Amino acid sequence: MKDLERRSFLKISGAAIGIGVLYQVAPLASAEAAETFRLLGRHSGEAVTPFSFVQLSDAHVGFNGPPDPLGTKAFERAVEMVNALPQQPDLVLFTGDLTHDSEDKDVHSKRMRNFREIAGRLKTKKLMCVPGEHDAGLDGGALFRDNFGPTHYSFDHRGVHFIALDNVSRAKPEVGTEQIAWLKSDLARFSKSTPIVLFTHRPLFDLKPEWEWFTSDGDDVMNTLAGYENVTVLYGHIHTDHDHQEGHVRHLAARSLIFAFPEPTAPVKKPYPFDKDQPFKHLGIRVVSAAPKRPIAVQDVELTLREYSGLNGIQQILKSPKL
Repeated sequence: MKDLERRSFLKISGAAIGIGVLYQVAPLASAEAAETFRLLGRHSGEAVTPFSFVQLSDAHVGFNGPPDPLGTKAFERAVEMVNALPQQPDLVLFTGDLTHDSEDKDVHSKRMRNFREIAGRLKTKKLMCVPGEHDAGLDGGALFRDNFGPTHYSFDHRGVHFIALDNVSRAKPEVGTEQIAWLKSDLARFSKSTPIVLFTHRPLFDLKPEWEWFTSDGDDVMNTLAGYENVTVLYGHIHTDHDHQEGHVRHLAARSLIFAFPEPTAPVKKPYPFDKDQPFKHLGIRVVSAAPKRPIAVQDVELTLREYSGLNGIQQILKSPKL
């Protein structure tokens, strides 16, 4: 796209903390916006129009006990917060570990139904999921497919191509040659300028292999995407927010809805202990919004004990605007 400079390219802006992420798909606020959208539409075959979507991850429905005795409370609160957004997102993407595993199929099936009941309260009806190892590691994804459909698939929305990738169902952190062949075939019909959002459970790069924060053939996936100019990868699994840029690809992780792990720079992988006075500590939501001729504003919202008890509103901290 020699007639479209990279700084004018479509931006998929988002930031992750705690119980979710709100992403807004929109051009940079400038006089070039209309031309950017026109060029993207010409190159990808469908005009891109602004929209937002939410990423949630790692609810582990069925888990109850140390380090978090609250069970589904954070997940339920996340649904309430999404429903309270002033403008409903078009999509909710859930990046794995919807449930906590069990060798008892009936118990695991009940947990899947419980997840579906809570997620069914979302006003945003389009919920797209990929499995985590707790959803699919024991049975190769059979129960997940019974409840949610395929473990990998793709779809288009408002000029953006979404790809759901399964890197857990082989009972190890791996995508596999068949799925990578499918990915190559899926991408073949798109131009190199098409905006792509890939969502999966485990990171596709070696974030911390000794903590199993990696995908063994993630390099093969990234090589398949290497020629595409506008790729965002969303993942979960690590129970903390993380932002990693590699070439044209930005990798973003959302924190979990159950308990938090420390940053990958920590010496030990040990969950943060539960604090009964701050039951949602390390959990919250970050909202990214944009307005014409104004920089992108990032707003952090952290749940407090009183808010959790339903006695008070959300404590809001507005940070300095960021691009």
